[in-house]
Amino acid sequence: MSERLKALTPGMPIPFGGDRLARVSPELADAFQAGDRLIVVQETGDLLHVPAGVQALAEAAVGRAIEAFGRLARASDEQIGAFFEVFAGRLADDRVWAPIAAANAEDVGAAKARGRSTTRLVASARMRAEMIAGLSGWRDAKPSRGRLVERIEHDGWSVEQVTAPLGVVGFVFEGRPNVFADAAGVLRGGNAVVFRIGSDALGTARAIVRHALEPALDASGLPSGACVLVESPEHAAGWALFSDRRLALAVARGSGHAVAQLGAVARQAGVPVSLHGTGGAWLIADDSADAARFRAVVERSIDRKVCNTLNVCCIVRDRAAELVPLLLEALADGSPSERGWKLHVVHGDEAYVPDRFRASKIVVHRAEGSMLEEQVEPLPLAELGREWEWERTPEITLKIVDDLTEAISLCNRYSPRLAASLIAEDPAAQGRFEAEIEAAFVGDGMTRWVDGQYALGRPELGLSNWENGRLLARGGVLAGDSVFTVRTRMRQRNVDLHR
Repeated sequence: MSERLKALTPGMPIPFGGDRLARVSPELADAFQAGDRLIVVQETGDLLHVPAGVQALAEAAVGRAIEAFGRLARASDEQIGAFFEVFAGRLADDRVWAPIAAANAEDVGAAKARGRSTTRLVASARMRAEMIAGLSGWRDAKPSRGRLVERIEHDGWSVEQVTAPLGVVGFVFEGRPNVFADAAGVLRGGNAVVFRIGSDALGTARAIVRHALEPALDASGLPSGACVLVESPEHAAGWALFSDRRLALAVARGSGHAVAQLGAVARQAGVPVSLHGTGGAWLIADDSADAARFRAVVERSIDRKVCNTLNVCCIVRDRAAELVPLLLEALADGSPSERGWKLHVVHGDEAYVPDRFRASKIVVHRAEGSMLEEQVEPLPLAELGREWEWERTPEITLKIVDDLTEAISLCNRYSPRLAASLIAEDPAAQGRFEAEIEAAFVGDGMTRWVDGQYALGRPELGLSNWENGRLLARGGVLAGDSVFTVRTRMRQRNVDLHR
């Protein structure tokens, strides 16, 4: 007979992974109350506390979305298109945008006061325009419900494979207000969505929902629960959402441990999950690289820190004397002078960087503050895949390699297998690179092209990497119109058909 967990005690052993134990901390024991949930992450032993109130919020949000999903089946494609048109129109209306901008200013101010990054939190004019463009794109997109994938003809009957809505999508994303437009794209395929946004942007999110999203649902005649915001600043809201087995898909945007943890919570609950790519992009220059092209690509791959920003650069040894100085020039020119740049060099390759840089110090700007640091620092090979989360000072790693073979091997071993680019004039080298590299996105130029809206014209829910293996039957861009299932239906012409 199972019993309810009512209390925790400090040091209490909690089994995980089949043969390991985690221990309850005094803080967790003190916070836990009867009615709360304890999620034990079987991959890591993390003990996640979900207060009863937060659990109730998440459950209610998913419940509303489940009910709305049933009603969406009766909504026309024209109604769904109208939702996107009204949503975009309200964001374009300065009177509607004013309270959203005010809420965002409060969020930005509060985040700065806490030493948090605001690079992607500011609802700038550019972000606003991109949201409007994304929603307009979904308005004009072809309806994806009932799309014929395949037909197999038989004597007197046929079988068709057709697309159908998947269900309720749980979506957790960092403090980026524009992601609302991306995630709302799942409605184009008749799906419903439950959002949980990072606490930094919760005020902005509430304003978007109140002044633009909910009025758009109402004006188009769609159920209000088709897009639901879990209004909680707690991380526990994401854990509660992703552990809800009623979800058809869980999507996490962001990077690092938090996203991996959310993915683990969803997987052990039996919920399919798509995790946003992380770790930064890799760039390789082989012995046939064009120097001018290499310099330009570096400069155009470091304009700001996102998942497709250049993070690791591998240069073949025979070209290092020529290309390393160009790398440093591009780092300097690709960022305003007040930001400077920082370089990490794998142990043993320091000699390829001029002495004057190795002896200098710069002020490095990060979200947590500005610090005086060495401009060039050595890095152990084992940390080659480390992602540099910079704010205003571009930061990358340099590795000198013997040849393309070594570069590919290092990328496959240490990178997150998200984005990789090769600068080479040799077509055979490019062909080999594309065949052997383990990355979801490959190219021969700048790394910053990796983006659903920029590259494919479809706002993305997230970019997925191959860090945990290649993706089954889908690409690395998860967009609103790629959230569907395939239903098989039979059409019988011969009434005497039998087996």
